[in-house]
Amino acid sequence: MNLVIVESPTKSKTIEKFLGKNYKVLSSFGHIRDLPKGELGIDIENNFEPKYVIPPRARKTISELKKRAQKSNEVILATDEDREGESIAWHLSEVLKLKNPKRIVFHEITKEAIQEAIKNPRELEANLINAQQARRVLDRLVGYKLSPFLWKKIARGLSAGRVQSAAIRLIVEREEEIKKFKTEEYWSIEALLQKITNSKLQIPNNNFTAQLYKKNNNILDKLAIKNKNKADEILNELKGAEYILEKIEKKEIKRNPLPPFITSTLQQECSKKFRMPAKITMIIAQGLYEKGYISYHRTDSVNLSSLSLGLAKKYIEENIGKNYYNFRQYKSKSNAQEAHEAIRPTHPSKNPESLKLEPGQKMVYDLVWRRFLACQMKSAVFDSTTINITAKNYVFRTTGQILKFDGFLKVYPIKFEETELPPLEINEALELIRLIPSQHFTKPPARYTEASLIKELEENGIGRPSTYAPIISTIQERNYVGKNEEKRFQPTEIGIVVNDILVNHFPSIVDIKFTAKLEKELDEIARGKDNYVKTCRDFYAPFEKNLKEKYKQVEKKDITEKPTNKKCPRCRSDLIIRIGKYGRFYACSAFPKCRYTGSLEKNVLDIDCPKCKKGKLTEKRTKKNKIFYGCDQFPECDFALWDKPIQGPDGKPEKCPKCGSPLVETKRKQVKCSNKECDYIC
Repeated sequence: MNLVIVESPTKSKTIEKFLGKNYKVLSSFGHIRDLPKGELGIDIENNFEPKYVIPPRARKTISELKKRAQKSNEVILATDEDREGESIAWHLSEVLKLKNPKRIVFHEITKEAIQEAIKNPRELEANLINAQQARRVLDRLVGYKLSPFLWKKIARGLSAGRVQSAAIRLIVEREEEIKKFKTEEYWSIEALLQKITNSKLQIPNNNFTAQLYKKNNNILDKLAIKNKNKADEILNELKGAEYILEKIEKKEIKRNPLPPFITSTLQQECSKKFRMPAKITMIIAQGLYEKGYISYHRTDSVNLSSLSLGLAKKYIEENIGKNYYNFRQYKSKSNAQEAHEAIRPTHPSKNPESLKLEPGQKMVYDLVWRRFLACQMKSAVFDSTTINITAKNYVFRTTGQILKFDGFLKVYPIKFEETELPPLEINEALELIRLIPSQHFTKPPARYTEASLIKELEENGIGRPSTYAPIISTIQERNYVGKNEEKRFQPTEIGIVVNDILVNHFPSIVDIKFTAKLEKELDEIARGKDNYVKTCRDFYAPFEKNLKEKYKQVEKKDITEKPTNKKCPRCRSDLIIRIGKYGRFYACSAFPKCRYTGSLEKNVLDIDCPKCKKGKLTEKRTKKNKIFYGCDQFPECDFALWDKPIQGPDGKPEKCPKCGSPLVETKRKQVKCSNKECDYIC
């Protein structure tokens, strides 16, 4: 009997179906060793040697694996093909004391792929293991050395991460751009025109609009119309103008299909189409991979195997049409791992309707399946017509577009607009129906969505395919960023403070280029072109020196305390504004003798607490950054509401006509009584 070890129980069940009776497939249930909790766990003086421990949850699993390994003729390690998978395989070989264990890898969990992997085992790759170990050690050094600094200088419970800090900086800097942005007015002018005809026959699409341009030495420039006066001036100049069709340009435009999915683009597309968080996308993709429906889902390569390309060709020609097939090869970026493949269906013949999938799985599988087929199909072809119309010294331009051949759009629809122009000829006079001036205002850069943040992280070389989802989850769990009503990221008060202290005192930790450079060094270790110990030493030596200096230089009160001219309502000592893990608040300067705290006045509503009658209702936030309304006399009074109390025009609370309790506005914009025992709804 041979023993095969994988990480996931779902994966083990799928693989066991493809192997004969001579194989037993068991799961390690993820990592079976890690750095210890509660201590650094790295011997810095001894070449950054990590101290690995077995967590309690893994002990029973290891005991079972050891018993099975001793009874087996051969032990085969079949963990995932990336660095993390290689690291898990190495830890298994160390803990189980395996001598020359066989290592197999595969891009998909299919019978053919598993049997082929069994025939071609290899040894563990030390370079991949070292690269993953370097990442783990560097992250631990930052987390365990920098977090206590934040505790001492800001508030306990804060933490710092190597790549997470760079992501927070992106979000904070975008917020600063938005605050500094100055809105500017501008105008545009369109002409609504129509073809002049003496015929009584109706011509379809006879009316069309064209945008105003300025002719400058036969080059068209979009006019910068800064205000209404300038717009009116142009409108006056155009009075009595003849509108003559000066130029017609017809051409075919091709729209090419997008490459097959990699981890980042799958996460982005699921976020855009389904508003699905990256974390959920990866959980669903993991399930599809383990069931054998898609290839490995943590990848940055758009490479496709010859077998998969052949299957795509067969499916397209037999089910869509031979005239739709077009062989394409996609080239990955320079630092991608070409041994990996893009995310694709393992069997294109299994369309989404033929599989019994849960709703979320069906959505993701359908997307992967369509994107894969589309990348091997012909381009969509549009007939495009651009016309220039002269009017005195100005030119109006418009473009019409009609779909000629749908190509890949047949299976992977993308939004496009068809605009049909009437039949027109050079030097033809057109009738002006009216000129349309429109006022606009410049908009600040948009806050990041999950999709745009992942794209930014990828473009800046921050993190790897397996880290995008954890980065986004971590910065939210730590209350450094939250999402607004539009599901876009905004930094919290504490997130801004932590970012500021890191930018000012530990610039390399949050420097985008430095973080990307470190990622490249990890890639070099994986390729055997760099050294694990050297990378750790080069990072740690300047980091430790700077950390020691900052402990002496940075004063906590300079960061966390701000004086006010207010007095403590309890002891009449001076009130100060402090910042804690969940934001700014009033605190008594006589602490710890007086422990008074209160919310900042901007969050206090002029509504008496219905429970204690002493305090005022105040806008507060939970640990997960959710808003609620509670009494400012907490903990003496624990009254709280999730819905916002309504204030009348005079600033006083609107009261329920039935019981006199405050009325509240629900998230569905419904007005009701805050008293749960009262059924009043407006």
